[in-house]
Amino acid sequence: QVQLVESGGGLVQPGGSLTLSCVASEDIFRINVMAWYRGTPGKERELVATSVNDGRTNYGDSVKGRFTIARDNTKNTVSLQMNSLKPDDTAVYYCNAQLVRPGSTRLYNFWGQGTQVTVSS
Repeated sequence: QVQLVESGGGLVQPGGSLTLSCVASEDIFRINVMAWYRGTPGKERELVATSVNDGRTNYGDSVKGRFTIARDNTKNTVSLQMNSLKPDDTAVYYCNAQLVRPGSTRLYNFWGQGTQVTVSS
C-alpha cells in the first residue's frame, strides 16, 4: 500500500558525508513513524534512526551525534544526513514506514528495497 524508494547511496571516504533520501507514495504526515535501518549480507537489520510524526526522533547508539533524520512533508520524503562516516557504517540502508490506519489498532510496516553505502579509503 505504501511504496518507498531510496536513493543517494554510494562510495565515500572515511570521515566524509553522504545524504540518503526516501520518497513515499503516500503523504508522510499520515505515517506514524519513518525510519532508516541498515544491514549487511547474512545479518539482521539494525535500527539507525526513527522519526515520529509528533516530531520526536531517536537514533541508534552507534550513529548518535553523526547522523540526522528529517522529514519533508511537502515532498513526501525522509532523509538521512550522515557525517563522520566510518568503515563500520558500510551497509545497505533501508527506508521503513510504520502506520496505524484509521479505525484500526494494527501497526503496518512497509520497506524500501535499499541503497548501498560503502565507506572505504
